[in-house]
Amino acid sequence: MSLRNSFLNKLLGRIERLGPSEIQNYLQRLAQEKGFLETVFNALQEGILVVDVRGKVLYGNQSAERLLGIDWEKALGKSISRYLPDVDWPSLFVSGQIFSRDLQITYPEARYLNCSSVPLEKGPEGTEAFVVIVYDMTANREKTLEMIESEKLNALTLLAAGVAHELGNPLNSLQIHTELLQRELARKKTKTAVSESLAAIRSELQRLDVIVNQFLRAIRPAPPDLSWTVLNEIVRDAVLFLTPQMENRDVLVEMELAKVMPPVRADRDQLRQAFFNVMKNSLEAMDRGGILQVRTELSDSHFLISFQDNGSGMSVGEMGRAFEPYFTTKQAGTGLGLLVVRRIVREHGGEIQLESREGKGTTVRILLPRSERRVRLLPMGPDPADSGETSGERA
Repeated sequence: MSLRNSFLNKLLGRIERLGPSEIQNYLQRLAQEKGFLETVFNALQEGILVVDVRGKVLYGNQSAERLLGIDWEKALGKSISRYLPDVDWPSLFVSGQIFSRDLQITYPEARYLNCSSVPLEKGPEGTEAFVVIVYDMTANREKTLEMIESEKLNALTLLAAGVAHELGNPLNSLQIHTELLQRELARKKTKTAVSESLAAIRSELQRLDVIVNQFLRAIRPAPPDLSWTVLNEIVRDAVLFLTPQMENRDVLVEMELAKVMPPVRADRDQLRQAFFNVMKNSLEAMDRGGILQVRTELSDSHFLISFQDNGSGMSVGEMGRAFEPYFTTKQAGTGLGLLVVRRIVREHGGEIQLESREGKGTTVRILLPRSERRVRLLPMGPDPADSGETSGERA
């Protein structure tokens, strides 16, 4: 709405002919209009900033306060560059052009924003001003990245059938013939350099076979076979399976399992594999005598399973690539373990969170959605949660 057509312009044109009571009524209407407009602006999801030609903040709505972490009592009159850096705002405002740019900020939290600037006819007190509209693109960007990642995995899936056919059969043949040669040498009861070489070859063939199988499981997984199961029991099974390796490395496992844990609809074997992969990564990241803390918790919406180690941790760059196929920091790693874990968790409708500090350790959190409403509809025997979920267990 332009100024000459506004209610305020009509008031200014008649103000000399108005009495005190009429002016008071008009001022009340102006106050109501101002309150209405502020309510509308504060209801917008986009952040709205009004700045002068020098880039000083004159007004902002609640969304801008939330997105940029602004305290309006302190922000008014301050430069917009303090909140939206990496842009030469004064030069843009002097040019008077409509402007749009994507920005990344880290305060009050990491976000991806789109900022647009549009000149006003007249700003507050008749000064030249601009409206800056801030749109949060974080969720859309994450969805885009997920789509790109999904396309990459689809490309790998197309490659997987060829890899399995071209590598799987020759590997099996090589393993069979190597074993036959080893048996022939064993009959002669002569230990030569040839037998040692054959043992090394067979070991490497087995390693290649493991890599191919893990690759196929990662990108051509079987759909989860869902059934009601007790999450704490799956955690215990995974820990028990890995216990000999833990003991061999003098690694202490501390378990704190929630005492009340309703059943979860899940694929028991796949979750056990996911937990095993996470703990194996932790084991390989720790020195002898390390500590692995395993916890289960229950929130209003999720089951939480966390694995915290005091190993070598990861750098920021390594964390950013942790879920990439074949990326590994271990000498003998395949770089597929966490990829398999994330695939399993996502197929269960959950999410995986990763925190790490280089030289301090890593924490992996797995969140699985609760579904008690479906549980209550099923006839069930005694509550599996009463099967002795104790805290402070040690393996």
